[in-house]
Amino acid sequence: MDPVIIVGAGPVGLTLALALARQEVPCVVLDEGPGKDEPRPARTVVLREDTAALVERLTGAPLAEAGSRWAGWRSMRRKQVTREVTFDVTEPGAPHTDPLSSPPADPAPLHIAQHVLTGVLRDALAAERLVKVAVNSRLDAVEQEPSGVTAHTRGPGGTWWRGSYLVGCDGPRSTVRKLQDIRFPGRTAVERHAVAALRTELPRPDHALLHRMPPWRTAGPSAGEVTARPLPDGVWRLDWLLPPGKDLVTPELLVSRIRETLAGWSGGTTPPYELLDTGVHTVHHRLARRWRVGRIFLAGDAAHLLGALGTQGLDEGLRDADNLAWKLALAWHHGPHEALLDSYQTERRTVVAARLRAADQALPLLRGSGGPLSYVRGSAKGSDALFTDGHLGRGVLGTPGSYADSPLAPPPLEGEAPVATLPGAPVTDVRVTAEDGSFVPLRDRLGRGALLVLLIAPGTGVWERKHWVTAGIMPRLAAAVTALPHPAELLVAETYPGAAPHTVLLIRPDGHLVTALAGVRPADLYAAAEATLGGPAKAGAEATAGSH
Repeated sequence: MDPVIIVGAGPVGLTLALALARQEVPCVVLDEGPGKDEPRPARTVVLREDTAALVERLTGAPLAEAGSRWAGWRSMRRKQVTREVTFDVTEPGAPHTDPLSSPPADPAPLHIAQHVLTGVLRDALAAERLVKVAVNSRLDAVEQEPSGVTAHTRGPGGTWWRGSYLVGCDGPRSTVRKLQDIRFPGRTAVERHAVAALRTELPRPDHALLHRMPPWRTAGPSAGEVTARPLPDGVWRLDWLLPPGKDLVTPELLVSRIRETLAGWSGGTTPPYELLDTGVHTVHHRLARRWRVGRIFLAGDAAHLLGALGTQGLDEGLRDADNLAWKLALAWHHGPHEALLDSYQTERRTVVAARLRAADQALPLLRGSGGPLSYVRGSAKGSDALFTDGHLGRGVLGTPGSYADSPLAPPPLEGEAPVATLPGAPVTDVRVTAEDGSFVPLRDRLGRGALLVLLIAPGTGVWERKHWVTAGIMPRLAAAVTALPHPAELLVAETYPGAAPHTVLLIRPDGHLVTALAGVRPADLYAAAEATLGGPAKAGAEATAGSH
């Protein structure tokens, strides 16, 4: 069967190629550039716990060595610290008495330069036999029919490429989206930020900071806010919110902002600094009307743009790739699964639309002067919480989306059991015993194309697997797993939040919970697995290439 064509060699396209290759699906990545990214220290991304783990799982590279995991986060208004979060500093169970601080269980975000991230992904792809990266290949035409897709590139090696499916990961100005005549409505320049990357010493190394209405700025729209995010080797990225409009950010203005900001944080004297890079970051909010046209899909910035109030668009793009990869792999290996492929748009577009809607509703309250929130008691505290949610990936602005209303959700099952994770939400990462007897994080077993069946069995962690694998309910559960309509891996954990002993969890390849059952219930388990695959596969190749 023909490979999957991926248009675009940014983080989303490269991640999708690796995710498909891990599931034995060949890919061609059409890279319009030379195959290497220009270093831009001011162009950085923040990855949440789940998306950083996804990249680490696919590349085998410890990203913390290439980026910076923050030790903490502070929000300030004028001279007052309004919120403080500590990451993995206090031992579990230790007293926690600071009223401004959140419990230290918050996972630390990872801050990394985008060219470094793509370099890590490119290095992993270089060793991948199933992926070909075609450099200097700019897409200019796409044709599709029921049996496949043909793409034409121009450039020194311009040619026709034949593929089974095509995914446009080619950014905000996506050629794929335009060739398919897909509308991309939304809002332009929701926020603008002046950006600088510089090497200096600040009072709290490894702590990110959001400073609203800093006291050294005069009142008015330019008072704004500034965000400082640490990177490795004493480098910081600073972002200043700009007033609405298209005023030019001159070098003199930027240097003035740098000097007064560093002085304000360092007791009135500007510390030595080395300016590495500058830029202007403009945030748009847009959402493509369709994410699938037959055998053609959109992902990442080609499908959506977001990023106001500290939210991170790349996170959602990487989740697009994680969601789409296992579905494309199943269709590539086993034939058309139209309901399964359709679910990509339904699930991912719904989640991103909710994120955009939440940000758009919050913007007038948080950015508007004299807005309704300014008259509400405790409004400053509420706005600080919203800002923190956006920057740290929490709440309505940042929590990884749930697929509770997915068309892949199974019907109500008689044997359902409650656990702390709701159906459709990402599962909690716990230690599990794999089929070879090794102890591994649950997250390490994701992304292999198989369903995961997790039995909660207290006490198994202290015995070798050979002593309990043939005892109790294990043989019956193993037989039920073998009979499922799709390959599944049987895992065992001592505990899972909110789960009673002998609870059985069915988990999708992208780590979202399908259902939890009380004990071994083969019929319920089979029905849930079949629903997760979009129902029984249709025989033949009657893919409705032009009907979506």
